Amino acid sequence: MLCCGADAVHPYFFMFPLLWRWATIANTDHQINEEIRDKEVRLIGADGEQLGIMSAEEALRIATEQEYDLVKIAPGSNPPVCKIMDYGKYRFEQTKKEKEAKKNQRVIEIKEIRMSPSIDTNDFNTKLKNGQKFLSEGNRLKVSVRFRGREMAHTEIGGVILRDFAAKCADIANMDKAPKLEGRNMSMFLSPKPQTAPKKPGKPKAPKTETPAAEPVAEAEKAAEE
Repeated sequence: MLCCGADAVHPYFFMFPLLWRWATIANTDHQINEEIRDKEVRLIGADGEQLGIMSAEEALRIATEQEYDLVKIAPGSNPPVCKIMDYGKYRFEQTKKEKEAKKNQRVIEIKEIRMSPSIDTNDFNTKLKNGQKFLSEGNRLKVSVRFRGREMAHTEIGGVILRDFAAKCADIANMDKAPKLEGRNMSMFLSPKPQTAPKKPGKPKAPKTETPAAEPVAEAEKAAEE
């Protein structure tokens, strides 16, 4: 019988913590708790202990008594393997690891340097310096020359400029794609050379010490006795 007065407690109030727990771990990659409907499962305890083969209902009962979740970790096994764990905490730690991995992951960008066939020496050197900076930071580099109007009659100039650019970056970069004319643009691609760690200097070898021969010592002792 339910109370209806001011102090009455709704019957769903006691189910709220459990419902909230289900909601926080919904839409996951594993089958958990009531989603596991196998006839038998092999159960692993929260501390890694092998608890044996039992029904899914019995495994869920044990997990619930320990206030943990029942998680199917090896659905392809026969029978499937389930483990007792705090699944919300597990998902939190996995998400944290993924974020750390993405944070430490190096994203290689493709930078671009654009020039004209009539570029002067100062502008060329400025573009070259910027390109070398991009390459030293580990980025790929696209270098292109744009032809306008009558410049299309002398596209070989663009090839000379690009090859000169690549030659002056040869210490830090490799040419992935040779200069190629596409429409009014001639372009090439450079990639930074892999950086090799400097070799550690070897430990100096200790000089060999020669031990005196045994015969002279013996002769000296004999002479002393005489």
